[in-house]
Amino acid sequence: MVREYSPQRHLPPLESGDRLTRPEFERRYAAAPHIKKAELIEGIVYIASPVRHEQHGKPHSRVITWLGVYQSLTPGVDLSVEPTVRLDLDNEPQPDAALFIEPDAGGQTRLSSDGYIEGSPELIVEIAASSVAIDTGSKKQVYRRNGVLEYVIWQSYENKIEWFCLIDGDYRLLSPGADGIIRSGVFPGLWLAVEALLNNQMVRVLEVVQAGLKSPEHDAFVQQLQKYTSLK
Repeated sequence: MVREYSPQRHLPPLESGDRLTRPEFERRYAAAPHIKKAELIEGIVYIASPVRHEQHGKPHSRVITWLGVYQSLTPGVDLSVEPTVRLDLDNEPQPDAALFIEPDAGGQTRLSSDGYIEGSPELIVEIAASSVAIDTGSKKQVYRRNGVLEYVIWQSYENKIEWFCLIDGDYRLLSPGADGIIRSGVFPGLWLAVEALLNNQMVRVLEVVQAGLKSPEHDAFVQQLQKYTSLK
């Protein structure tokens, strides 16, 4: 989150393991510009470790490339990298990527007056390296409870991708089709060649998502978003 200095009472330092309300978390985070990434999950503070290239930075860049192509050709859909997301009073994560339908197009989120995402993005991606226990445990439950419709976890040490879809209040694992492609149910045309992404075959990844962008279901989705926007 963006921090600006303002004179205020002396605040205790923000530390991992602190149990805080969201307003107090935000106050301490704003007063700690040396901390690059901190999250509040179930009322507990988690401060991120330094990011390694192979285990986090590299897979993160591949995910953003994939999602960025989809977003750029899908009017009414937005993409954010490591945004602060105000989910509820005990949870303020900074997911590695959030793909969401814009509020004017009928999405679940809104932008606060100070520029933060409030509500649940339709799709969240986490790169799980040192944070794997949190990403697959408490954070997964927080996203489920708050109605994040699809949740993708890339466990980088195992080089494994899991894509969950919220069905009847629970996350169910989406499996690739016979062609090795997972197709989003929330974002028509968002197709992922899983093995290609895991093996850094980005030409194949982009070919597949571009095929999804040319599909009839993607065309219908864009028309739906535009129709909703025109009725606002």
